[in-house]
Amino acid sequence: MGIFSKFSTLIKSNINDLINRAENPEKMLNQIILDMRDQLAKAKREVAAAIADERKLRGQLDDEVKQSREWEKRAMLAVRQGRDDLAKQALVRQQEHAERAAALDQTWRAQSAETEKLKGSLRQLNDKIEEAKRKRNLLIAKQKRAQAQRRIHETMSGLSDTSAFEAFNRMADKIDEEERRSLAHAEVSEALAGDTLETEFLRLESGSDDADVDHRLHALKAEMGLLPAGAAEAPKQLESGEDDDGEADEGDAAPAEEAPVREAELLEEFEKLENK
Repeated sequence: MGIFSKFSTLIKSNINDLINRAENPEKMLNQIILDMRDQLAKAKREVAAAIADERKLRGQLDDEVKQSREWEKRAMLAVRQGRDDLAKQALVRQQEHAERAAALDQTWRAQSAETEKLKGSLRQLNDKIEEAKRKRNLLIAKQKRAQAQRRIHETMSGLSDTSAFEAFNRMADKIDEEERRSLAHAEVSEALAGDTLETEFLRLESGSDDADVDHRLHALKAEMGLLPAGAAEAPKQLESGEDDDGEADEGDAAPAEEAPVREAELLEEFEKLENK
């Protein structure tokens, strides 16, 4: 059993060394299994040598037993032939082979018992290696689950850190504030600049709309027969505030702009007319 004690010591020392240097658990477990298989191969060779020695002893024992029986037959033959002298020599030889056979039988039985123990230990070692291989797969799966859980925990820890989101929100608020300041500055600049060209054109467009409404009102009165005779033509719109002679009417002041009438007030006025 000293063979397996030596192998066990080697395996333990190799495993301890690998554990101390472990960086990749899966790689280390695979290396441990490989070392175990190497030690198993060496153990098989040692057991095979022991079995060979046991069979050699058995062959020697069988040969001595055979020689002992042969010399015994020769002694019996010499006695039947009346040759006691030859019979005595044959018996001496038979006794020598019988004694050697007895010694070899004792040695062979001890060797055979040890060989059977070695075979049993070899089977146990092989079973343990197979069990280690199965455990290796479980350990690797467990290690991968642990890595996945660690990554999930790190991810959740990163999500719980709101510093980046707070910085993003502060930047968004800053941009919004700059936009409000820019709009306010533009509004102030427009107010200080007074009437612009665009404002003038907007007024012209508003005046053309009023003229269109006047024409429509005139046409409606004519249709209803509410206009006096000679006033059927629509009033002409003066261009740029000049009269027919091309001169501005100094006595006529520009009518004040009427404030826009709200829809609710307009409806109220029509209700008063309907109730009259």
